[in-house]
Amino acid sequence: MSLKQLFERRRIDSGASDHLPMSTELHRSLGVWQLTALGIGAIVGAGIFSGAGTAISGGPNHLGAGPALVVSYILVAIACGFAALCYAEFASMIPTAGSAYTYAYATLGELVAWIIGWDLIIEYAVGNIAVAVSWSAYFQTLLRGFGLGFPEWLATDSRTAFQAYKSVQADPTISASATLDAARAWTAAPEVFGFPLIFNLPAVLIVALITWVLVIGIRESAWANGAMVVLKLAILFFFIAVGAFWVRPENWTPFAPNGWPGITSGAALIFFAYIGFDAVSTAAEEAKNPQRDMPRAMMWSLLITSIIYIVVTVVMTGLVPWTDHGTADPLAQAFTERGFDWAAGIISFGAVIAIASVLLVFQLGQPRIFYAMARDGLLPPWAARVHPKYRTPHVTTIITGVFVAFFAAFANINEVIELTNIGTLFAFVIVAVGVMVLRVKEPDRVRPFRVPAIWFVAPAAILSCGFLMFQLPRVTWERFIIWLAVGLVIYAAYGYRRSRLRQENA
Repeated sequence: MSLKQLFERRRIDSGASDHLPMSTELHRSLGVWQLTALGIGAIVGAGIFSGAGTAISGGPNHLGAGPALVVSYILVAIACGFAALCYAEFASMIPTAGSAYTYAYATLGELVAWIIGWDLIIEYAVGNIAVAVSWSAYFQTLLRGFGLGFPEWLATDSRTAFQAYKSVQADPTISASATLDAARAWTAAPEVFGFPLIFNLPAVLIVALITWVLVIGIRESAWANGAMVVLKLAILFFFIAVGAFWVRPENWTPFAPNGWPGITSGAALIFFAYIGFDAVSTAAEEAKNPQRDMPRAMMWSLLITSIIYIVVTVVMTGLVPWTDHGTADPLAQAFTERGFDWAAGIISFGAVIAIASVLLVFQLGQPRIFYAMARDGLLPPWAARVHPKYRTPHVTTIITGVFVAFFAAFANINEVIELTNIGTLFAFVIVAVGVMVLRVKEPDRVRPFRVPAIWFVAPAAILSCGFLMFQLPRVTWERFIIWLAVGLVIYAAYGYRRSRLRQENA
């Protein structure tokens, strides 16, 4: 294993499936507005419907931004804007599945490509665990509005239940319904070998349903996503229109209770809310005109959602004090705390639809990254198989669904969001580096979309994303490093020896 071999690059014009049989080709059926809807579908979801609550109120490992979370959203929008421009240039040049993995392979070499491909599992599959947990919280709120519900031990994770149980034991006067429900889960759960049996059944069920939809076909999935995007935007506009009449300006004071550290900590957490534009690039081989439509879809989806996030955050923080937002369903809870259960029910219904669309887009993205890696020989050939009827990567879609469903049953949402954020930020940094490298190595290559002011935009993306990475807790860094180390072991044991590029060169 030589250093030169580790950093061999795949030619950009060989990034597609020209050397593979028709049985591995995907179906091109998506236009610019369908791609934009995919981006919006992935962006508007758990990040605003769930993660915003934690970022506002804070947690054990981070400070809360308070009403100043609106500043955090602006900071993250700027950082993601720089990164999105870099993605757009690559997407116009390399219109193939694989997202940042494919871009790294064409610019920085195979080893870096593997690291990014492995890292993207954190962004998509692990990120979807958090999305499924968030969906479950809103679904249960919706059911309670009809007097229905799952037993507490079938609707949460063991860590949340245990922490809530300890909190109630320490302070019996706690009245927060979410905390009391979680505490009851710990005491009411049946035991297996002396341990309480606690898991999140609704999260498992929604992942199973989304996986089935994605196996059926990309066109059907895109239409389903488009319908869900329209509905969830309507729900957010409802939240803004109704909530604006009940805003209390005193809730915006203090505006930044934890100062600049709280704002930057909040930015590092809600970065999760913006990563959906990356998901657009994973559908490049299913776009009708990827060179033209991919950059447009990325930028449109980022601009539209940034405006929505800022307005929703202003209203949300004005409804109730910033310390009362630390739940998995903060938008619904904001109305509940003001006594508007009917409005909370409508928000919960919209969130169920909205977060389901995020699940769909993220579940769509991860199998296509596996598909691209298998096509390059870095994963087993079965990961590149396409269903003969539906023309979807059904094997990896099902495997991703099983992985997400299993961990969604037991995971704590805050820890999963932090891990997702660091993986995504790392991918964005690598893409920005790759754009600059390719400008130097291949300056004359045709670029249907060119990053303006490349030597400012790309370094700005690196610095801003790197800054946000260092705002995350130490434990998140430790888990991230362990994850990458496991990936390198797998690459050394399988990917390096089976690499299609290495076999072609030999």
